Amino acid sequence: MEMTFRWYGRGNDTITLDMIRQIPGVKGIVWSLHDIPAGDVWTQERIVDEVNYIKSKGFDADVVESVNIHESIKLGIPARDQYIENYKETLRILGANGIKVVCYNFMPVFDWLRTELYKEMPDGSTAMYFEKSKVENQTAESIVKEFEDNAKGMTLPGWEPERLADLKGLFAAYADITEDDLFDNLAYFLQAVVPVAEEVGIKMAIHPDDPPWPIFGLPRIVRDEEHLEKLLNIIDSPSNSLTICTGSLGSSAGNNLPELVRKFGSRGRIAFIHVRNVKRFEDGSFIESSHRTQDGSVDIVDVVRALYEVGFTGYCRPDHGRHLWNEVSRPGYGLYDRALGIMYLWGIWDTLVDEHGAIATK
Repeated sequence: MEMTFRWYGRGNDTITLDMIRQIPGVKGIVWSLHDIPAGDVWTQERIVDEVNYIKSKGFDADVVESVNIHESIKLGIPARDQYIENYKETLRILGANGIKVVCYNFMPVFDWLRTELYKEMPDGSTAMYFEKSKVENQTAESIVKEFEDNAKGMTLPGWEPERLADLKGLFAAYADITEDDLFDNLAYFLQAVVPVAEEVGIKMAIHPDDPPWPIFGLPRIVRDEEHLEKLLNIIDSPSNSLTICTGSLGSSAGNNLPELVRKFGSRGRIAFIHVRNVKRFEDGSFIESSHRTQDGSVDIVDVVRALYEVGFTGYCRPDHGRHLWNEVSRPGYGLYDRALGIMYLWGIWDTLVDEHGAIATK
């Protein structure tokens, strides 16, 4: 298992690579070129500059999260073919520069959704919170405005202003798009890009829907075991793989995360895993807790045990953390709680290795 850490780039993150170097066992940086609009080609010059900077600090740059997919591809309209060609060209350039995994998602309009970015917890820390009744009773426009008002000046991945400037227009475009339509559009995209990914040695690793159920009437197609199996069957290739996010999938009580890891990991179809915990409530709401099993609803110990059992040697990162000790950071992406999460994950992993022996490493 290779431990990584998500970083938003120079001038776009309160955390530096020099800080991340001090977290034990972190080998790689998960990065992206966040200023490039979805659908545009990433240039050789920009990619090389970022990869070289990351490597200059002693990290690998094997994982990109994300190369965002233009809405035309999700909608299946004629303009998608040019955007798919652009995506393929970006993959070729990334592969030529040693990139091994591209994490992406296929969520319409919103990459993820919460109703509160800094909800206070009993211990005084804050965390991102999803209140189900609020989503059911408020408009998307009102929630977007609350996000903008409470983001503390930080950009939010998946909530790019240029993409959300015309919410009414986006919702109108999706009005007649069913789950089957969206899945067919995903299949069309994968059938085009996976052969290129195979050629250049990249694993496309789809991120599940967050939360894993329909919101505001928008379809969601990557939300449980059935959907994961269906998309892997589009193309039976290691380049058509999964990002298992224990927080996203774990928001639904119907998802057994350790068993999903065992099922898909034993087949070598998990390229990347985001490990975090969430505490679910009876009304369908949830809050992002510490990584510790006892603090949430996901059995993180058994998730890591499952990774060990299937011989996982891919990429792992701690996902969203709480906001601790008055740190100013992008919502969910502070330094402190993610560093604590890494040490919790290493503690579980090291115990398994001590008891049963090391598995083959990358």
